[in-house]
Amino acid sequence: MNMIEELIQKECPEGVEYLPLDVLGVFYSGLSGKSKNDFVDGNAKFITYMNVYSHPSLKLDVEDKVKINEGEKQNLIEKGDILFTGSSETPDECGMSSVVTDEIIEPTYLNSFCFGFRLFDKAKYDFGYLKHLFRSRDVRALIAKTANGVTRYNVSKKLFAKIEIPVPPLSVQHKIVEILDKFTSLEAELQAELEARKKQYEYYRNQLLDFTGREDVEWKTLGEISYYPKERIPSEELNENNYVSVENLLSNKQGKTISSSVPKSGGAIKYIPNDILIGNIRPYLRKIWMADIIGGTNGDVVIVRIKDDFKNSIIPQYLYCLLSSEDFFNYDNSFAKGGKMPRGDKKQILKYPIPIPPLTEQQRIVTILDKFEALINDQTASLAAEMKARHQQYEYYRDKLLTFQRKEA
Repeated sequence: MNMIEELIQKECPEGVEYLPLDVLGVFYSGLSGKSKNDFVDGNAKFITYMNVYSHPSLKLDVEDKVKINEGEKQNLIEKGDILFTGSSETPDECGMSSVVTDEIIEPTYLNSFCFGFRLFDKAKYDFGYLKHLFRSRDVRALIAKTANGVTRYNVSKKLFAKIEIPVPPLSVQHKIVEILDKFTSLEAELQAELEARKKQYEYYRNQLLDFTGREDVEWKTLGEISYYPKERIPSEELNENNYVSVENLLSNKQGKTISSSVPKSGGAIKYIPNDILIGNIRPYLRKIWMADIIGGTNGDVVIVRIKDDFKNSIIPQYLYCLLSSEDFFNYDNSFAKGGKMPRGDKKQILKYPIPIPPLTEQQRIVTILDKFEALINDQTASLAAEMKARHQQYEYYRDKLLTFQRKEA
């Protein structure tokens, strides 16, 4: 810290200049005029909402494609651009940022529910500095104030443009990036180990769910063995622990988070223990959770419930294992329909073939996967704890390093 303080005192003894975004650059929109068919067999890369939401530094190695016609006018992203999510169910999650820190090899577009910001003079910035700055506590608080709405919040670009950010000299930016990137590189190493553990589990799960050539397996469609319940639960029976919005399924594919958007009136679609909840609106398609309590959800989440006639022939945990396997339940955007935020096609979901081996085999698969998952969880518990500690350490120093004395006008 002393090194940074000394550098700031040397380079900007009167404080750091804060400037509004509308002075520093210009906003641009994502894709426009696209239908779901444009995202089938596309010819150009595009950046998804989840890519922006999840990565402070944009991930460019993507397979997502959109159809762009010859001569079509759409905004391309460039190195140094700052991309933002436009809406969320809470103001605190609006305007999540992702900076294009790497060179763009081929034309790449931005999805329609995000927007971009392009600096007038990119030479004044270390893009790594912007990556840390726009996710810092102080700037995130300013961004949250630009969001308005009731059930879903949208960023006001007019208010967003007035946000003032600190612009210290490049030497100060470089030094801050050097320090903070050491923390994030350690986090990345731990995250890679965690991902390796998950992939190990997924590999063995998919091996167990391979029924090729099995004569003791009966095949049914998902619609033959299950249905979508329509029963509702009143709002007064809902709370932050049992109401599941589609964004509750964001952070963990096999679990839910506490909700901050419980409906105050109108109730919700009721789920019960052993129901399987699946995200059904892009960009949350396929996020999945198996309920262990009674609660409610909204139309962005599909509830799958086993029919009474099959409750004695299908173990709910076994069905969950099938539907949580991307190799088996390949529910992708080709089944999404709609414009801005396409929904999954429920009729197509019900057409998926489901293998039904004997109950003893189902139980064997569930038992093996439960034991293996417990083993993996034990192995990763210390990694997760260390990663959390590293991230807290990073956030502390990030917010400390990015708090400057403001230069008087």
